[in-house]
Amino acid sequence: VQLQASGGGLVQAGGSLRLSCAASGTIFSNKNMRWYRQAPGKQRELVADITSYGSTNYADSVKGRFTISRDNAKNTVYLQMNGLKPEDTAVYSCYLITAGLTYYWGQGTEVTVSS
Repeated sequence: VQLQASGGGLVQAGGSLRLSCAASGTIFSNKNMRWYRQAPGKQRELVADITSYGSTNYADSVKGRFTISRDNAKNTVYLQMNGLKPEDTAVYSCYLITAGLTYYWGQGTEVTVSS
């Protein structure tokens, strides 16, 4: 299983970014997907998840600002991030979870929000 995240960058506070994560090497459509982030000196934080059926959950810190979605035809999960804040600065990584609760993840993409 390979996961490749992209779309990070430098953005001013209040701006938007859309992260993408392309999966390969497995059947994507029946897997749950998650976005995690880790800021320097902080623990990894679950940002959002989406089930194979499309149900979503969000961390309280991003509710109303971030939207997770998936395109099974493209084997890709997205994270639309609006109203970005400096505290959203982190490396964002996508995770794929199998039915047997095995986790796969790839190299993350860095998001920097300037004030």
